[in-house]
Formats: sequence, C-alpha cells, structure tokens
Amino acid sequence: MGDKIESKLLAKNAKVNTIPGFDGVVKDADEAVRIAREIGYPVMIKASAGGGGKGMRIAWDDEETRDGFRFSSQEAASSFGDDRLLIEKFIDNPRHIEVQVLGDKHGNALWLNERECSIQRRNQKVVEEAPSLFLDSETRRAMGEQAVALAKAVNYSSAGTVEFLVDSKKNFYFLEMNTRLQVEHPVTECITGLDLVQEMIRVAKGYPLRHKQADIPINGWAVECRVYAEDPYKSFGLPSIGRLSQYQEPIHLPGVRVDSGIQPGSDISIYYDPMISKLITYGSDRREALKRMEDALDNYVIRGVTHNIALLREVIINSRFVKGDINTKFLSDVYPDGFKGHQLTENERNQLLAIASSLFVASQLRAHHFQEDENSRVPIVKPQVADWELSVKLHDEVYTVVASNSGPTFSVEVDESKLNVTSTWNLASPLLSVNVDGTQRMIQCLSREAGGNMSIQFLGTVYKVHILTRLAAELNKFMLEKASEDTSSILRSPMPGVVVAVSVKPGDLVTEGQEICVIEAMKMQNSMTAGKTGKVKSVHCKAGDTVGEGDLLVELE
Repeated sequence: MGDKIESKLLAKNAKVNTIPGFDGVVKDADEAVRIAREIGYPVMIKASAGGGGKGMRIAWDDEETRDGFRFSSQEAASSFGDDRLLIEKFIDNPRHIEVQVLGDKHGNALWLNERECSIQRRNQKVVEEAPSLFLDSETRRAMGEQAVALAKAVNYSSAGTVEFLVDSKKNFYFLEMNTRLQVEHPVTECITGLDLVQEMIRVAKGYPLRHKQADIPINGWAVECRVYAEDPYKSFGLPSIGRLSQYQEPIHLPGVRVDSGIQPGSDISIYYDPMISKLITYGSDRREALKRMEDALDNYVIRGVTHNIALLREVIINSRFVKGDINTKFLSDVYPDGFKGHQLTENERNQLLAIASSLFVASQLRAHHFQEDENSRVPIVKPQVADWELSVKLHDEVYTVVASNSGPTFSVEVDESKLNVTSTWNLASPLLSVNVDGTQRMIQCLSREAGGNMSIQFLGTVYKVHILTRLAAELNKFMLEKASEDTSSILRSPMPGVVVAVSVKPGDLVTEGQEICVIEAMKMQNSMTAGKTGKVKSVHCKAGDTVGEGDLLVELE
C-alpha cells in the first residue's frame, strides 16, 4: 500500500472510488506528455514511492509536464531512492480529508472518523482538525466503510490512514494509503479517546481490537498546527536553519498538547524536515479549540530560528477558515500576492504603538534607576521626566506619541486617542502579558537595541518599530541612509541548501523567468530563475556546493 501505483490498482479492485489516471509507470517525459494529453489537463505527476509532498508537481500544459517529470523524478530518487512516477487527473479546488483506520491480525478493522487536512502548502499539510465541518454522517460513514474495505482487502494490521480528495459536491476519491502513524494522529486521539500508539503495540503483539465500530465516538473538537522552522513570507514557508536559543512550549494552558523532539540548544539543519513541533488544542467545540490555539500560539516562545507562527495564527482567525470554507488552494486564494503577516486595524496599530512606547519608557526608567547609597561621594541627580515625547516609526510611517506613567500603568496618547497600558514590565521575561484599555494581549519583545530599534511579536506577527525621543528624532534627520542593493541583476539564495544543478555559464544570454540553477533544501527541489533579461556576468556556485541564505549565486551584467 506504500506504493502509489500498486495501491491504486488494489483500491479499484476493492471497489473504492479512485481518481481517473494512468495506472502504469511513466517511462520518460515524452510518454508523460502523451498520457497527460489523454487524461486531459490539469494533471498531477507524483512519485510512486512518495509521501510528504515530495516528488509531486501539477502540470497545466506540455511544457510544465516535461519540467514536472524532470523535477519529480529527481526529488523522488533523492528522497525515496525510487524515481518511478505516475500521472492522474488533478481535481481542482478539492478538500483533503483522510480516514484513520485500525486493523488487527484477526480480520477486524475499524474507522476512527476523519481528519480535515485541506490547509496545505506545496502539498504538505499545515493545519489539521478533527472532525471535518464539511462531512455529514452519511458521507463520513461511506468514506469510513470504503477505507475499512481497503484495509481488509490487504489484511492490514496496525494504525493506518486512507487519504481522500473530496470535491464540492461531496464526491470522494481515493488518493493514497499511509501505512504508518501520521503526523496529525493526535487530533483523532483527542476526539475518540483512543491512544493509537498503544493500540498499534497491542496489535503488533497479536491481541484482537478491544473496540467495536459502535464504540467510536466524536467527542469535542481538536486542531493541530504544524510549527515549522520556515519563513512564511517566502512562498508560504521556505526552510530556515539555526539553533534554538530559547524555547518554551505553551503547555501551561488548558487543552494544549505539544509533541516535539527538540529543546533549547537544538540545531535545525538542512538535512532533515524543518518541523519544530506539533501544537494541538482540544475543546468542547470548534470555537473553543480555535480560541485555545490562538492563545497557545501567542504563548509559544521560539527564538534562534525563523518560524511560521504568524501564518498559523492568521489562518485560524481568517473568516473563511472559521466558516469552514476551505480547500487545498486556501493559502494561494486568501494570499494571492504571498503572505504579508497580520494587517493591523487602526485600533490594533494604536495598541501596538502604545505597548512599544511603554516598553521603551520602562527600559529607560530602568536604566535611570541607581542603587541607593547614602555614602555616595557623588550626589546623584535623578532625571525627572513627567511626559516622554517620542517619535515612533512603524511601516515607514512616523507617529508622535506622548507617554507618562504612574506605577505599572502608562498613559499613552497616540493619534488623538488616549490608551492606558498596564503590565508587570518584566523586561527579562520572554512573554509579557499587557492590558490595553481592558483588552488582554500576550506579546513578546524579541529585541531592543540602544539605537531605538525594537522587534515585537504582536497578534502572532513580528513588527519592527523604531522609537526615538523627540530630540534624538530631530538629530536623526542628519544620519545618512544606507543605499539599498539592486537585486534585479543578482541572484541570491533565498534559503540554505545544496546546489543540484547550474544551467548557465558566464557570457550566456538569459531571459526573465529562465531557470538559472536548482537548490535542494530539506529534500525539496527549488528552481531559481532570472529576475530580468540580460547577460550572465559571473557564476558563484557549482553543483554540489552548500549555500547559505543570502549567498550570491549568479550576477548579470
């Protein structure tokens, strides 16, 4: 069942709905084009031995089929040591819903409800939940029964997952079977109360299943977010590497579970999958599970690597997601120009400015605080500042802010509105709970520099704020700006990885969008293209080189 070509034939024989396509092995790019034309575009080219989104490409025309064949076979060979590919019809705008099955060695098999896994990027899941808002009990039972029929047809014994694509009319098609425990299994454990790993061990020992189909409940709702070491601002998540300098899981909150294999000081390298952890929240209904996820993401401390918490938090509060109006193209539909972080409302912007100003003043006051010493030879004159007039820059806009404090509460005037900000102002703590006019916010101050630059994680997104006193702001006008680099004539690596192939040499003429080289990072191959039409001046990499993020690859004249 781990072989996509074999499993599709078995599924057909077990009377399971399958996607129309070519069931054999595709020999070369020409045959791929011929088959794709027969099935009708768009088609999905995928590795027979594949999984985890590796070795998969969607093709809308002959040229994309040729490229897809080349990339998929290379990725499949590097990830699975098996470059066999199959081609099938690509179902546009589907949902990805899978059924958990559990079989024993005595011919028994159960389905343990479904998981909705439609939020994906590059065919890899990002957010999963159980149950699915979309299925009615009839469709759920039909999918469950087909999944069990398939498991019984191959005498399957253990926990496994049968994945389906479901279209808008609730037609479902067999996609593949994962003959293992899946990353997202905890959401099923939460709603059924079964410990799947324990059940797998019992089955392996030879015990019969302890439960009947009628015993399997749906209690409550569970959501899982995959927390990755990725930069979500680059095609929804290009891998990032580094060492975790600080790491704190939000397991002190109710209904939160974190499955991870790392600790402070762990390295995230280019050789493995970039997942940091799986964050799972459970509630009596979907609303409670999502609210708990929001709080858990705000309370999660990850420093040292770039992570995708901003994207996860935006997805779970998005109105389309909350309504359940989702499909596998959700991310590209909602963010057609790429993910840009949380877009602040005017009220949220004022809250952020008030919090940042209060943090700035709190750190200044701490710097002014001297240890009292009666025998001090130098009399200390304490600076008395009643109101702090500040110039705060956010997103290239400059705001005038006036802040004053009495104890832990700061009164801040921003944009003609007055806000009261209260906190313990423990500047050493990675998490800071702040109350702004009765609204509780959990923020993280990631960095504070003497020059007034501050990075604050607010509503999941990291904002860069530049704060100066009025005098410093006036003097700052005389500081020279650093000239920015012309990026159109140079190609830098957007991520750390290994150069697989270089397609150009000095003197070559290239057109905009032409492939210049291919970089493999964490088993995924990424094609780097020219930003403009021009002549290659120099090539700074060769196949087999290891490159870091920002390294110069190719220069154009």
